[in-house]
Amino acid sequence: MTDPQVAIMMLGIFIFIIMLGFPIAFTLMALGVGFGYYAYYDAAIANRIYMRLLGDSEPGSLGDWFAWIGALLNNRVFDLLVNQTYSVMANDVLTAVPLFLFMGYVVERANIVSRLFSTLQLASRRVPGSLAVAALVTCALFATATGIVGAVVTLMGLLAFPAMLRARYDTSFAAGVICAGGTLGILIPPSIMLIVYAATSGVSIVRLYAGALIPGFMLAGLYLVYVVFRAWRNPKLAPPISEEETAGISGGQIFMMLLTSFFPLALLILSVLGAILFGLATPSEAAAIGALGGLILAAAYRALTWQRLQESVYLTVRTSAMVCWLFVGSWTFASVFSYLGGEHLIKEFVTGMDITPLQFLIIAQLIIFLLGWPLEWSEIIIIFVPIFLPLVAHFGIDPLFFGILIALNLQTSFLSPPMAMSAYYLKGIAPPHVQLVQIFKGCMPYLGLVIFSMVILYVFPATVYWLPSLVYGR
Repeated sequence: MTDPQVAIMMLGIFIFIIMLGFPIAFTLMALGVGFGYYAYYDAAIANRIYMRLLGDSEPGSLGDWFAWIGALLNNRVFDLLVNQTYSVMANDVLTAVPLFLFMGYVVERANIVSRLFSTLQLASRRVPGSLAVAALVTCALFATATGIVGAVVTLMGLLAFPAMLRARYDTSFAAGVICAGGTLGILIPPSIMLIVYAATSGVSIVRLYAGALIPGFMLAGLYLVYVVFRAWRNPKLAPPISEEETAGISGGQIFMMLLTSFFPLALLILSVLGAILFGLATPSEAAAIGALGGLILAAAYRALTWQRLQESVYLTVRTSAMVCWLFVGSWTFASVFSYLGGEHLIKEFVTGMDITPLQFLIIAQLIIFLLGWPLEWSEIIIIFVPIFLPLVAHFGIDPLFFGILIALNLQTSFLSPPMAMSAYYLKGIAPPHVQLVQIFKGCMPYLGLVIFSMVILYVFPATVYWLPSLVYGR
């Protein structure tokens, strides 16, 4: 078996093992070290040990055995593992991940989101589908702050979903709003997914943020237009709020509620994002400002208890550790895979198909779409995107554009049956009478909107390039 064939076998074993439910980060490290030992194996050392053993009639002293074991462990794959671990720890871009996570978890634990939803619900009371509109806007803001789909869908499923069901909203319609809105944080900056992609691909994170702004708000806008249009055409899907429920609430009261709930969180997110986009702070510095702002906001709402702070720190450390160990494992795995010639073999196979850049984009996005069923976005970005990047360069595709397409595509992986993770997150906390099929049905229109957005990006690439070019030049 040739080295490239061994590399392909290594990739196949990895996919098989993760399908069995093994931890992905440690599976990557184990396969990387195991196959790396084979790849960097020095036969001369083993031959010397073998000849020594044959030449000795005695079993050898304890020192001899330690020397033999040390010689067997003298393999470059262990140096590779240590170096990759150090590289992850020294990566400045990844420093922003735990800080942004901490900001999101503090905001979540301080009940700021529930205040925000209640306020937006009243502010949009005259808009068709007002509860759904409020839920989508709240999802977009909270998803932007935390970037964790499961947390957003679960929290909004507890806050907004029961409220919509009590208001006699169609179950599928209400479920689709929560599932689709919860995934927006993958795309809209300051997205943690884009930080991870930047660290993986070497693309400037500030350009990625600038490039993702218009597509992100475009997708959120399409969601809102769809919700309002459906509620306007068929009021039975989303009955309007009765006058009794809003009686006695004046415009001035609503403005004060917005002033104390919507504007502080929006200002915090815009401040962090603006500091990054306009070069006033690095992503890590801006994330630190965001984390401090989240603490101040929680304290201002008198919701910063010691227990909530402990929970936020614990969740931040747990999620950050997962991301970092994924990087260590994937970079070790990818290095060995490339050394064995697997990357070159895949590149030769794809380039030998004689396909156009558009056909490559369709194939790549289809693969990522399918990978989104068994894998989280972090695993797709860290493990499989490095395999695509050499092909992206071969077909002359800008990695910035490719990254925004992936961020859009990953929305579909959370919304498409049978493995739509957003649907399962919502089902886990939904009332017993809500069926998974109903949730799937509600997700389907948003799946179409995501695909429509991807087509718009390809036909009008200026949606990605206009803002980065305006702010940073070519």
